[in-house]
This record gives sequence, C-alpha cells and structure tokens, in this order.
Amino acid sequence: MSSTPPPPAPEDTETPQPFLHLPSGTVRFWVLVDGRFVGSSIRREILHYRYHATQTDDDPMVTYAENLSEIHAAVRRRVAKGSFEPVMLRDADIQAAPRA
Repeated sequence: MSSTPPPPAPEDTETPQPFLHLPSGTVRFWVLVDGRFVGSSIRREILHYRYHATQTDDDPMVTYAENLSEIHAAVRRRVAKGSFEPVMLRDADIQAAPRA
C-alpha cells in the first residue's frame, strides 16, 4: 500500500494565477498537462508583436487573457515534444496568423 496520496483530480485543483514578472518582462502562468500544472512563461515582446504589433498601449496581461487558448496549446505542443518545466514560449511557438 502506498503512503503517497493520489494527486487531486483536475476539477478539484485550482490553477495558480498568472502574473507579470517585471524583472524578466514575462507573463508567468501554469497550464494543466496530463493532470499536473506546468510552469510556463512568455515574454511581453512576443505577445506584443504577435497580437498587437501596431499598438503602443497594449497590456501583456490582457493580451495573455485574450489569447489564452492559443498560448496554452503552444505549451502543450512543447511538452508533447519533450520540453521540461518551465516552458518558455518563443517566437516560433506563437507564430503570426497567415495574411489573407
């Protein structure tokens, strides 16, 4: 019999809150992957140039929240390819949408 309790079910687990880490200029956040939270980050410049390149007053936390699904999918892709925590998203992970 194991003395280690099982991990909490995903629906019982509260996601840690994302935050802007000013010294590094990154939004730090966690993504649930295979039942555990994976610490991740993305630089504010990547968010700016990918989503609001023509703006001068964009907020990285707002941009992160507006594009959470795409950003979290990029983390899951990196983990599936073997990346270890913390996953630091790069430009290539969040590519601009093709122009029409």
